[in-house]
Amino acid sequence: MIPIHPPSSGTPPRRSIVAQIRDNAAAHPDKLALVCGQTRLTWAAFDERINRVANLLLAEGMAKGDRIAILSPNSAEYAVLFMGILRAGGCVTPLSPMASPEALQKMLEDCAARAIFVADPYLELVAGFLPQMPITRYAMDVSDPAYLPMTEALNAAPATDPMVPIDLHDAFNLIYSSGTTGTPKGILHDHWMRAAQMDRVTPNGYDDNARTLISTPLYSNTTIVSFIPTLFGGSTVHLMAKFDARAYLGIVQAERITHTMLVPVQYKRIMEVPDFDQFDLSSMRVKFSTSAPLRADVKADVLARFPGKLVEYYGSTEGGGVTVLVADEYPDKLHTVGKLAPGNDIRLIDAEGQEVPPGQVGEICGRGPTMMAGYFGRDDLTRDYLWHNEKGEVYFRSGDMGHFDADGFLILSDRKKDMIISGGMNIYANDLELVLLADPDVTDAAVIGVPSDAWGETPYGLIVLRQGASRSLEEIRAAANDRLGKSQRLSGLEARDMLPRSPIGKILKRELRAPFWADAPS
Repeated sequence: MIPIHPPSSGTPPRRSIVAQIRDNAAAHPDKLALVCGQTRLTWAAFDERINRVANLLLAEGMAKGDRIAILSPNSAEYAVLFMGILRAGGCVTPLSPMASPEALQKMLEDCAARAIFVADPYLELVAGFLPQMPITRYAMDVSDPAYLPMTEALNAAPATDPMVPIDLHDAFNLIYSSGTTGTPKGILHDHWMRAAQMDRVTPNGYDDNARTLISTPLYSNTTIVSFIPTLFGGSTVHLMAKFDARAYLGIVQAERITHTMLVPVQYKRIMEVPDFDQFDLSSMRVKFSTSAPLRADVKADVLARFPGKLVEYYGSTEGGGVTVLVADEYPDKLHTVGKLAPGNDIRLIDAEGQEVPPGQVGEICGRGPTMMAGYFGRDDLTRDYLWHNEKGEVYFRSGDMGHFDADGFLILSDRKKDMIISGGMNIYANDLELVLLADPDVTDAAVIGVPSDAWGETPYGLIVLRQGASRSLEEIRAAANDRLGKSQRLSGLEARDMLPRSPIGKILKRELRAPFWADAPS
């Protein structure tokens, strides 16, 4: 692995998450640790199940650092597996069911997974290749002759703590990027990186009898950065197997939820629930948002109607520079993603790798206490991701474009790969999308570059119309173009019933672009 050497933030971590979870169970065994549907586990029961997972894996011959994969919806069993793999000294490798069978096979081959736990909904997804792979297979909730029964195996495993020593430089988790083509890219985090993130536990109140509601998938870093701190703080995690906006509000009310992590599309759907104002949400202390920028108008609506603080994080799964916007404290900065978190640094660079002057847009390169160990087995990819400052210190290239305002708040422009180059001019799709979203007849929007004989590529809009909208697409396009610069104008506009999104709410622009570029000259 290429040495990254992240900077320290205050006091470097000395205690592993595994050790803290163990101590929490001993300190308050009867307190609730985990709730998912009808399953409610005390810390004692949670700890016992974690031990059984660890002992099962060790009995199967798992060695320190072996990758153990999970393919499952959110469930109590998933949470137990996650912590049990860590207690055994393994590396949790959560897989996305949104990936194709071909991509999943490449991921398992790439990491040489020692074992995999598969839930019933995804058995068919891996049926074409998994039985032929040299990997121990467990079925989580059904009986299948091609798999070992997880429940029976865990019941037979010892419930005592194996006390495997954990070094902070041991592997913690391996998260694969969401790409569906090419060689998978595994993002490797170690125990040091995850332990360094626990400096947010007390400031965010995760150790103050928090009840954290999580409705994003456990294979996403978005979820992990709220799931782990809640457990580290000795509080209670509430998991939703599948997100539903109205059901979410019902859980907040019934369970007196204090903390939550949501992605922008979830906030939008929650705020649009017709009887939102009928729910008692007064228990909520802090709401977090990450994974994609939360629109300023949605932030304003959340601040006005949803109790508790609203905190937006900007960063990446790889780590590096992090910014934080405490929205209720900076209501005039809702169009930004906040200021640098303590111990973090961000530089903006041009295409030649030179820093851009203040106020100009550049690619965001970040450095901070929480940085990945590297891309698993791919020093070539890791090297491409790095930028070095004048002191030779390592920064991660985010692929995002942005600039700082005069007060030091970061304003995002676009993904570098989503930038449209038309007639030699750089056009940031986000700028055009904001104009479209300001139209009262538009509820969702994406702008992509499509082929153009005259300009190479040209901006093209895809929108979701408000129910009952009567204006024509041409009228909406003309109104948008009146507000845009000459080089930014939309060449076309198309209505869709919905825009494709990832499980954590990011618009899948690659899917939108593909049909337009399929027949374009290469």
